Amino acid sequence: MIAKIVKGSSFKGVVNYILDKEKDAKILVCYGLFAEDKDTIAMSFEAQSKMNPKVTKPVGHISLAFHKEDEHRLTDRAMAGIALEYLKEMGITDTQVLIVRHFDKEHPHVHIAFNRIANDGRTISDRNERIRSARISKELTKKYNLYFANGKERVKQHRLKEPDKTKYGLYSILKSEVSRCGNWRQLAANLKKQGVEMQFKYKGKSNEVQGVVFTMHGYSFSGSKIDRRFSFSKIDAALERNRQNERQEIISSPYREELPILPSGSRGNDDLYSSSIGLFMPDNANAQADENYFEEQLKRRNKKKKQRKIRF
Repeated sequence: MIAKIVKGSSFKGVVNYILDKEKDAKILVCYGLFAEDKDTIAMSFEAQSKMNPKVTKPVGHISLAFHKEDEHRLTDRAMAGIALEYLKEMGITDTQVLIVRHFDKEHPHVHIAFNRIANDGRTISDRNERIRSARISKELTKKYNLYFANGKERVKQHRLKEPDKTKYGLYSILKSEVSRCGNWRQLAANLKKQGVEMQFKYKGKSNEVQGVVFTMHGYSFSGSKIDRRFSFSKIDAALERNRQNERQEIISSPYREELPILPSGSRGNDDLYSSSIGLFMPDNANAQADENYFEEQLKRRNKKKKQRKIRF
């Protein structure tokens, strides 16, 4: 859940926007207002705001946006309840409130109009409201087990320019591929199919891998620069977890006895064998595959260094 807070001076403007027919608006909560039509709602807000004329911006407008993944769970009642709890935690109580759901976008969202002049004439505090709002939004997201999109998932990639556009493209690809690969060789092969080259960074002249670099569309980024979860060590740990999960699924499968067993010394089709995630491999086979892959990469790197030293 993400909240956006705006203050203004025109209740008529905010009411007209929130109840715009083109947005397929639906009133969920209308508290302390004469709600015959848009004009009477705005007049009710304005009448109460005159109790404290020193406040030049008595209009409070908050939009609460939810992820489309939660759409099936967010009934009108649920959204109204979350919105009211958000207002209570923000200290926006004992005042006029209008909560309206819109259906003009693919993600569920509501708009809240409230009077910053409370029923007793006091001004509702806006001190540190954005900091408090961010904290409360996260707490409610966790409390109701709502989908939490990280910062990169909220980025509108079609608006990005290079090299950021490629960087976020790599983020999406890596997020998908790292979660389903069982070793570095398979990850490299899957990335290559999508136009991504992968190279390791080594410590000095040793064969100790220090990092990993991904290249696409002529732009190169170290894994940690794309996202912290894509550093070499974290990808390596994720691949290991994938292998362990795969083995556990096989061990606990009720159809374990039906799995085919390759004859001793026979590997059948090499491509099929190497692309599996340990289905027919002994426990150390994936680790050996990674070690062999690192050795191949190191040999290529050293070969390139020797070629650069040759002078004519």
